[in-house]
Amino acid sequence: MTDPRRGMAARMPTMRSRAPDEVKALGRRVARGVGRATAPARMLPAFLVVGAQRAGTTSLHRALMAHPDVVPPLFHKGIHYFDVAYGRGMRWYRGHFPVTAVARRRVAGLPQTFESSGYYMHHPLAIERIAADLPDVRLVVMLRDPVERAYSAHRHECARGFDHLPFEEALDREPERLVGEVARMRADPSYVSVSHRHHSYVDRGQYAGQLVRMFDAVGRDRVHVLGSEDFFERPEEEFARLLDFLGLTRWQPDGFERWNARPRAPMAAATRARLEAHFAPHDDALARLLGYEPSWRR
Repeated sequence: MTDPRRGMAARMPTMRSRAPDEVKALGRRVARGVGRATAPARMLPAFLVVGAQRAGTTSLHRALMAHPDVVPPLFHKGIHYFDVAYGRGMRWYRGHFPVTAVARRRVAGLPQTFESSGYYMHHPLAIERIAADLPDVRLVVMLRDPVERAYSAHRHECARGFDHLPFEEALDREPERLVGEVARMRADPSYVSVSHRHHSYVDRGQYAGQLVRMFDAVGRDRVHVLGSEDFFERPEEEFARLLDFLGLTRWQPDGFERWNARPRAPMAAATRARLEAHFAPHDDALARLLGYEPSWRR
């Protein structure tokens, strides 16, 4: 049965959320220091939501963290350890999760913790790092129509100040922005590529290759692929299937809210046709890999 307090807690403002930014930043620094010092006593994630960006992962994260047997990370939805913060070390990462003994007292069942970082799927080193450091972890992937995902990502990056080009120009310039970036990231694991992270509108939507790398690294049986369109059309059914995969008891939140949707003007017809033509062979490869048509093509 759904505990109404769980849904209310996800929506009600807290004293922390109302605090000034500098107070929150100081609190996070202190808490991370404590977390690092107590790292051996803390949980490690049983599963990760690894992407794709702008596919509905925030909505999924909110639903999962309300589950009565799930204890969420302490500070953020995404810690971004395995992509941009790997040099900080495993004690730093573990310091973001609950103390195991406290989590066991908090929930009636076996507690699980997790995080959701939408760049893990696309980053060229993240999945291999995850496989090495969390050998038993399960991965959750949400895939959205890559045409819509690209358009949504561009608006998102412009709103955050990471891009200023019109969408069509950003598409034209993506190859030159990304040239050599993956090679540089592999050669220097400490290098953080702004363009690879924030300007990969088309590259992120070429899903098949990213999934093959994931299957090879952790095993296909430990990856759950969820269509964004399916999740928002049939959330109860898709969420139940996900809980079975994660080994969590069947449970439903009060509702499935859509988070982080940004209103926007319609995409130009010519741009849409251009992107549909580009992604068609990639979607064909994805369908062959999964054994069924992705949700946006049904």
